[in-house]
Amino acid sequence: MDEVLIIGASVGGATAAETLAKAGVPVILLERNLQYVKPCGGALPPVAFREFDIPETLISRKVRRALIHSPSERTVDIPVRGLNGQDDAYIAMVCREELDPYLRNRAVERGATLIEGQMTELKIDAAGVTTTYRDRASGALKTLRTAAVIGADGAYSPTAKALGLPNLPRCVAIQERMRLPEAQMARWQETADLYLGASVSPDLYAWAFPKKDHVAVGIGVGPGHTKHVKELLANLKQRIAPELAGGESFLQEAHALPMRPRPQIAFERAMLVGDAAGLVVGTSGEGIYWAMKSGKLAAETLLENLHNPSQAALMRYQRRWWKSYRTMYVFLRWLQRWGYGNPRQMEVFTDMCRNADVQRLTFESYMYKNMTPVPWLAQMRMTGDIVAAQAKHYWPTKRLSVGAVKR
Repeated sequence: MDEVLIIGASVGGATAAETLAKAGVPVILLERNLQYVKPCGGALPPVAFREFDIPETLISRKVRRALIHSPSERTVDIPVRGLNGQDDAYIAMVCREELDPYLRNRAVERGATLIEGQMTELKIDAAGVTTTYRDRASGALKTLRTAAVIGADGAYSPTAKALGLPNLPRCVAIQERMRLPEAQMARWQETADLYLGASVSPDLYAWAFPKKDHVAVGIGVGPGHTKHVKELLANLKQRIAPELAGGESFLQEAHALPMRPRPQIAFERAMLVGDAAGLVVGTSGEGIYWAMKSGKLAAETLLENLHNPSQAALMRYQRRWWKSYRTMYVFLRWLQRWGYGNPRQMEVFTDMCRNADVQRLTFESYMYKNMTPVPWLAQMRMTGDIVAAQAKHYWPTKRLSVGAVKR
């Protein structure tokens, strides 16, 4: 018995399945509903298209400018560029209804077996993994016996639950897709917008992301504010109403994102990847790239240890992951708490984004997925600007009214 079961056939599960299938390992993809489209902002760095051999035809828009809007509607216009002015300086916007099936079908073409059904029970013993699922077409309960399992089944992860793990704290995102008149769409040609403020998101941010034929307008909130998501989305639409004039809403969608990584993501004959492992980065809530990256690394670790997928062996996946990315996750989680802590701090965060060093280092790290070393002179410039912004927005005589408009 050397089959591997992957629960969840979205971007992380499909990438893991393709990696295993290409190596000749029998792999089964179990997806609850193949018609389901995961709600998602849909941002991907250009490095993902090279690293995972994704055709650029799946790019809906290339964003080359980002606008940050503070609570008082001060705006920072940031060019998407790294340190060396590379030609591939952009944020790729994709639609999950196109990306997910492409990756899933490619895994099947490589040899993976795709089953539509919902896992109902998962049991791991010394000799293997027994999985019971309900077949979507027939409604019948069926059983699979495999050597190992990879859980790629999202923030609510039934795999994690079956492993006895607690739920992670989750934020909720809701977005509305809107088709705009051609003249209005020109505004979003190469631009994505982020909006800060308690009226649209008390502890995260709101957005307007352009796609080929529509704009996705949405908000994200942490625990404690999830009951108000529709009200916050309505506030955002009102805030940018002139730019959405004449638009037609054709879809509203919502989903949950984990707020922090799980302490453990490798177990006896089992691993978790993507949202199931909590591998969404702070500040941006980015998850697509990290789901694919973790899916590939988990599959590669399993390839090395398929003869003995013990917890001790599979922990190499966890160690490799955190050796590469712990610093980045810790920093971005801190930045999320620091930058979105309250309206005045959001004003400070906006001012920080005016710094040219911050802009270039941020996009260098985002586009090429590495923690870029910061030269000492740039550190001094950034520190000076941040201290000045803190004084400006917290000094009693300098406090901004959140209703004031300054540019």
